[in-house]
Amino acid sequence: MIKAIRLSIFFVILFFSLLLYASDSLSQCNKKTFTIAIDIGHTKDQPGATSSRGISEFYFNQNIGQRLFEELVLHGFKQTFIINKNGNSISLTDRTDISNKRKTDLFLSIHHDSVQPLYLSSWIHKGKQFLYSDEFSGYSIFYSQKNYKPKSSLEFARLLGSELRSNLFVPTLHHAENIKGENRKLVDKEKGIYEFNDLVVLKTATMPSVLIECGIIVNRDEEILLSNPVYQKAIVLSIVNAVEKFCN
Repeated sequence: MIKAIRLSIFFVILFFSLLLYASDSLSQCNKKTFTIAIDIGHTKDQPGATSSRGISEFYFNQNIGQRLFEELVLHGFKQTFIINKNGNSISLTDRTDISNKRKTDLFLSIHHDSVQPLYLSSWIHKGKQFLYSDEFSGYSIFYSQKNYKPKSSLEFARLLGSELRSNLFVPTLHHAENIKGENRKLVDKEKGIYEFNDLVVLKTATMPSVLIECGIIVNRDEEILLSNPVYQKAIVLSIVNAVEKFCN
């Protein structure tokens, strides 16, 4: 009898504890006010890397950025906004100034990757010569310890890496190679997370921030995948799922 009473008390306490936990979790995130900045990397004048078929990185960034915006709004994040939607000339610090002034809760910088010149070869596509490298493929995630909230930035990076891996995306590890232009600190090999302290858009942001390289556009096969709307949506949904978990 006493044992039964004790068990009953235990489950009552557990029940109310779970209610309090659920209430606290819900109170931590209001999707209607949680503000997300989507920073579309590069500009039309400075378009970043060039793909193996001659398409600018900015075009890829713009595609993912717009799709991500639409999906986040669809999932209830009504305060999501895009920085540099049309690719106008803008400085790196102007990007974070916009985000800081709007008291943004999360800053996402969208990019697509390349490799160092020593790995590039040339090929002919539709009668034109382009550079490519099929040696590396995959995504990478960067955060900065100089960010105002480095622990939260790393926390989101881990959530994002987990979501990408669960959707069968594989990280590239070439940024950790000890060569000029790379040699980044690889903090999570499984999830493809690097520490890059001096990335301006990360270290000058006053909120948790990451930069994601969605894939390597100089890889001829991966470029085709990154141009596919279904593949793009899988990347976008991975980011959205990570945002929802981070928000909660």
